[in-house]
Amino acid sequence: MLEIINPATGECFERVEEAGAAEVDVAVAAAHAAFPAWRDMAPPERSRLLRALARKLEDAHESLARLESTNTGKPLSSARGEVGIAIETFHYYAGAGERLTGDTIPVAGGLDITLREPLGVVGLITPWNFPLPVASWKLAPALAAGNTVVLKPAELTPLTALEFGRLALEAGIPEGVINVVAGRGETAGQRLVEHPDVAKIAFTGSTATGRTIMKRAADTIKRVTLELGGKSANVVFADADIEAAAAAAPMAVFDNAGQDCCARSRILVQKNVYEDFMARLEPGVKAVRVGPPEDTAADMGPLISAAHRDKVAAFVDDAAPVAFRGSTPEGPGFWFAPTVLAPMSNSARAAAEEIFGPVVCVIPFEDEADAVRLANETSYGLSGSIWTRDNARALRMARAVKAGVLSVNSNSSVRVSTPFGGMKQSGVGRELGPHALDYYSEIKNIFLAIGD
Repeated sequence: MLEIINPATGECFERVEEAGAAEVDVAVAAAHAAFPAWRDMAPPERSRLLRALARKLEDAHESLARLESTNTGKPLSSARGEVGIAIETFHYYAGAGERLTGDTIPVAGGLDITLREPLGVVGLITPWNFPLPVASWKLAPALAAGNTVVLKPAELTPLTALEFGRLALEAGIPEGVINVVAGRGETAGQRLVEHPDVAKIAFTGSTATGRTIMKRAADTIKRVTLELGGKSANVVFADADIEAAAAAAPMAVFDNAGQDCCARSRILVQKNVYEDFMARLEPGVKAVRVGPPEDTAADMGPLISAAHRDKVAAFVDDAAPVAFRGSTPEGPGFWFAPTVLAPMSNSARAAAEEIFGPVVCVIPFEDEADAVRLANETSYGLSGSIWTRDNARALRMARAVKAGVLSVNSNSSVRVSTPFGGMKQSGVGRELGPHALDYYSEIKNIFLAIGD
């Protein structure tokens, strides 16, 4: 059995049957059997069923949000917003199957056409930080393209995925099209990656686990989409609106308790405005309200587990230059105060490694060239921000920084209609937007000989 812990209390509030390799085999067999009919279903009918599923999610919006909030510890307001993202994602992709078109290519001696065809059974492995949104980012385009799926949620947070599977059946999605297995990565996850009847793995999680998945998927030449870690830079130039940049910086890293691969966990500040920026940052950090899900004023909840809290705390040792910190509730729960380390070297461990918690490093820089060097001096390349009033500089920086998703004078990373994914060791492939469909389908080329 999987014991499901409420991070705000540290207590078990639910138990779930644990799936292992045998249960994964059953789920893959069901998906494999359901694939031909789902693939051959007329796109308008698939569209109708996906819209029906989106409406089921709408009807269950509040109950899903409360379940997610209790399971992850995040504020209820955040969980409500995340369920809304899942709903929006299904509405967006509901009509995508009707837009999966090919090309006609003029060639000598005939006509050449391309078709987009689904891959088959797709394995989806999702993380514990944003369980339902990330699942929807994979599920919706995979299903729209005509694939069937086996979804393995993180063992810490399987509840909304299991409920989603029930709602999908209620919406009329045929049995076997969506299969949910709640198990551990080293058993259920490994079997899903290695299963010969699984055509692709889409994974969101740590870079270390992503490497392992790539290696194991190679044995059967599986397609992979990997959305992995990050150490994103929030670059603030002297000509920026310093007040706006400082006001936006706290929640750019402390949202979801910093458990976000897009977190702007390195703030690079030009030296001649460093003191001004820090003076404006401090009250914003100390104003971040940390509290349990039922606290309607809470901005941030606890970390996901005691083990993860210990991991985050190890980055803030006696040698770390703590500039200032926020506060946390007393009593049970896996709390960790919003923490600012400054001034930091870009080579320090806390600045180089993904902490995945509410800890941010502030690093001074000299000029534009220095900012580019520091921003790119990392193995990651997921997201980031550039704050400047100089549009030419903004464009130069955006082109020079090696990251898949960048924002100018904003800390926003994700929109359903735009592509999302990383460079370097932050991943392979793209999710969201029309581009996601490319990673859940295969191009078939057909030549029709018609003579001269």
